[in-house]
Amino acid sequence: MKYRLMTPGPSIVPEETLLTLAKPVRHHRTAENKAIMSEALSLLKQVFDTKNDIAIFTSSGTGAMETAVATFIRPGDTAIVISAGKWGERWSELCKTFQANLIELKTDYGKVVSPAEVESALKKHPNAVAVYGQLSETSTGVAHDIEAIGQIVKKTPALLAVDGISGVGAMECRTDDWGIDLLACGSQKALMMPPGLAYLSVSEKAKRVMESKPAPPTYYFDLRKYLAKAAENDTPYTPAHTLIAAQVESLRMMVNHGMENVWKDAKTMSQAMLAAVAAMGLKPFADVPTAGLTTIVVPTGVDGATWPKLLEQKYGVKVAGGQGSLKNKIIRVAHMGYVDAIDVIGIVAALEWSLQELGYSVQAGMGVTAAAKVFSASFVPPKS
Repeated sequence: MKYRLMTPGPSIVPEETLLTLAKPVRHHRTAENKAIMSEALSLLKQVFDTKNDIAIFTSSGTGAMETAVATFIRPGDTAIVISAGKWGERWSELCKTFQANLIELKTDYGKVVSPAEVESALKKHPNAVAVYGQLSETSTGVAHDIEAIGQIVKKTPALLAVDGISGVGAMECRTDDWGIDLLACGSQKALMMPPGLAYLSVSEKAKRVMESKPAPPTYYFDLRKYLAKAAENDTPYTPAHTLIAAQVESLRMMVNHGMENVWKDAKTMSQAMLAAVAAMGLKPFADVPTAGLTTIVVPTGVDGATWPKLLEQKYGVKVAGGQGSLKNKIIRVAHMGYVDAIDVIGIVAALEWSLQELGYSVQAGMGVTAAAKVFSASFVPPKS
């Protein structure tokens, strides 16, 4: 049985990228490795749509998030956190770890925090050092309006730090135009890589704030060291250079396809999934769905623990369940990175078959037909 990895990280890795990982390991402090690092940084800037410097960490995406807090927050500094799920809560946990005066803009799972709420918080707390938020909240499948939030934050002294770990490469994200000062990302989602690398883009505004702060209370995640070495196409500590070489392969695919096309494809797959969900009589969980992920409410009468297990064991489709209070209440189906229309059609068919087997009334082909219509409209221009 073919295994289809449709979780919101890790995601499917292209064969060309996997083959790069199979090459012999070379030493990391070489001219060859610096050339690879240079290309990786150049390609990342194109994917991030930024001219800002980017630091590469050998860590999960949380390492980039921690750096974005440790570098700029000192005990007592005010930090505003947009919290709409587990990853917003991670920003809060990080800010508490570094003893911030935490202002949490918290909303119910499945909802989003509005730009107006962010604007109000900044007016109440004009001394805020940073606003921390998410492009895509993976735990619930919602997308925040970072473009609008960015226009608000850029008018203030505060920095805008965005968790783009599951959003970059699946959603439109214009780092510079939107005023994102710190954009964190991980390798294992829409960037089509195994876990192990994290990225953080840093604006000139963020650099000025960084230089005004005393040295951060961290050793490994000292952003100053990473930016200094990035200028030399290097890293301060031993990098996962085999992963960086492989990441270059996946980034080339994205850039060659064109980021506008990458975003368009991801949006179309999201629309197809949502159409299928509606046709099957199911409900999406997110009020404002992200492009790389569809969250589906487990219907009444279906066991929320059994459904994803059946999908994996019988149909080879690995999806994710809900986290925390959403455990067994939703499933999360990713369609980011190395996923196309044919994959989505197959996923929808597996959803139909598994639901029928679990006793849920769904007519075979209803979801598949709805998804196919969305793709047909995208692939075939309308007749004049």
